[in-house]
Amino acid sequence: MPLTVRLDPKTERLIQRLARKRGRSKSELIRDAIDILAKRAQEQEQTERPYETVRDLVGSVRGGPSDLSEQAGNRFRRMLQDRSRRS
Repeated sequence: MPLTVRLDPKTERLIQRLARKRGRSKSELIRDAIDILAKRAQEQEQTERPYETVRDLVGSVRGGPSDLSEQAGNRFRRMLQDRSRRS
């Protein structure tokens, strides 16, 4: 599928030089560069910490207890105690 990309003269010369040096066409060189960039982005997504995955959601919810994070330990302890009583 054809795609047109406008490049400044400096970038064009760089691509020509790299393609010639590697014995590849400019199109092959650009496809390879995009592939490398996509793989790096995928690796970065896989190594993101949990917060980074949901950072756009933090602070987006209204309501609920205002001390939820302060009381998390107590709530978790009670939840475990309730489960152990039921077992």
